Amino acid sequence: MRALALSTCLLLGACATADNRDPFERINRHIFEFNDAMDAGIIRPAAESWRATVPEPARRGIRNALNNLQEPVVFINNVLQFRLADAGTTLLRFSMNTTVGVLGVMDVATQAGHPQRMGDFGQTLYAAGIGDGPFLMLPLLGPSNVRDAIGGGVDSFIDPVGYAIGYALPRTAATGVGIGRGVIQGIDLRAENIENLDALRADSLDYYARLRSIMQQRRDAQLGRTTEGGEGLMTLDDPGG
Repeated sequence: MRALALSTCLLLGACATADNRDPFERINRHIFEFNDAMDAGIIRPAAESWRATVPEPARRGIRNALNNLQEPVVFINNVLQFRLADAGTTLLRFSMNTTVGVLGVMDVATQAGHPQRMGDFGQTLYAAGIGDGPFLMLPLLGPSNVRDAIGGGVDSFIDPVGYAIGYALPRTAATGVGIGRGVIQGIDLRAENIENLDALRADSLDYYARLRSIMQQRRDAQLGRTTEGGEGLMTLDDPGG
């Protein structure tokens, strides 16, 4: 019976009932197929190599340092949302981790009882009353929606760390650092979710629809619209990363 359902799914291109938040589903599925092919051919092998060659303590340190570089953007969005207590915590975290934590390699702030706060421009737009807009599957970047896709672009534009790198280095070098920062963060995130995504694919009759549902649930949880955190993918906590 499962094999019959899977065959029907492959023939029709979708098993789930159409999602009214996904009016561009046909295009999104084509982009998803491209992303899936890129993942199978390039991204997953790179993630497996990253996990096999870089010890976990080193990966954790790099992950901490990259997360620390995101704190100024989180701070800006906390302020824009008038979440001043969270803004203060974010500023404290950035100060502690950059100094005592050796440029963020050690997350001493969390150990001291100051866990990371969330803040992105998609969330800021949501706080201002802007709706999600249609679901989007972005090339290489994965699941999002119109509001959060715009928010991710704004976050990149307002990133103080990016401007600091641009002032400190020649343009070509600064561009390379920026690209490298994103690539490493993406590969590390993929490495952390190899088993999660394998299990998700194995348990899904329609991998696209299942992934769409989970990511929408997780974003709802991040925005405080539900207490559900989505099924699996607990490591994936930044859709615009």
